Order: sequence, then structure tokens, then C-alpha cells
Amino acid sequence: MTLCENKYKIREMRHDEYPMLNDFLYQAIFQPDKTNLAPRSVIERPELQVYIKDFGTKKDDHCLCAEADGKVVGAVWVRNIDGYGNIGNATVEFAISVFDDYQQRGIGTALMRHMIALLKSLHYHQASLAVQKANYAVRMYKKVGLEIIGDTEQEFMMIINLSNK
Repeated sequence: MTLCENKYKIREMRHDEYPMLNDFLYQAIFQPDKTNLAPRSVIERPELQVYIKDFGTKKDDHCLCAEADGKVVGAVWVRNIDGYGNIGNATVEFAISVFDDYQQRGIGTALMRHMIALLKSLHYHQASLAVQKANYAVRMYKKVGLEIIGDTEQEFMMIINLSNK
């Protein structure tokens, strides 16, 4: 566990907290128009369920969370899945979100840095993600070392090489 100067701490998420990944998955969906949000049931789609279904049962499932004001307010997790940011079966894929009231405090950056350090300590070679081009998080991902390796009309594919950093 790490206590950060901005009064939050980063720690491993406990197994009994994994059901919170439902909330974090919904929060992770980039929805720029806050007046017209997708229904929460959208996370039941199979292409989204791969990020959280039975989390903690696979060897490549790792999750860190941020705690502030006595509650979990953010999470970053990785899995080896066929998700939006998949680049091969040897690469884990990031998912991250921080609740709205706790954004712009450096929590997302701290979560990513801690997860990158964890993945390096576990000898992962790389990790990836897909992100909407319009998502402000693109800057943060670049800041922590991810690089754009491809793009579609709406998304960037990003990767971080963990072997030599």
C-alpha cells in the first residue's frame, strides 16, 4: 500500500471488493455527453463482460485500487483477454477508471504507475489498451509510457513495453 500526498492510497483490491469492478467498468466507458449516458445495462454485453466476468480466477488477473475518504474511488486492472485493446495472447490489457468526483487529482496516473511497476515485477513484457481518441486520458497514458501503435477512426491502440523500462 502506498499513501500518496493527495490523501489517497493505492493498494491491491481485495477479492471481496471485486464486485465493484461492475461500477468501475461502467465508469470506464468514455461518455463525453454526460446528459445522455448509456444505460448501466450496457456492461452486460459480452464484449464488455470479458473485462470483469469471474475476475480473479485467471493467473493474469491483477487489480489495484485507490482509496480516499474511506472508500474505493478508482481502480486499474489487467487481464489477458480478447478485448478492445487486444494485441495478442501474451499481452495483458488495461482497464482503468476513477469516479467523477475524484478525477483530476492524479489518482489515475498513480494507479497506472503502480500497475506498471507491478507488471514489471511480475516479468510481463508488455501491456496494451484501446482508448477513444477524444478521451482526455490519452495524455495521461502517454505520460506514463504508453505509445500509440495504431488507430481506427475513433480509437488509438496503445502499448507499453515493460521489458526495458
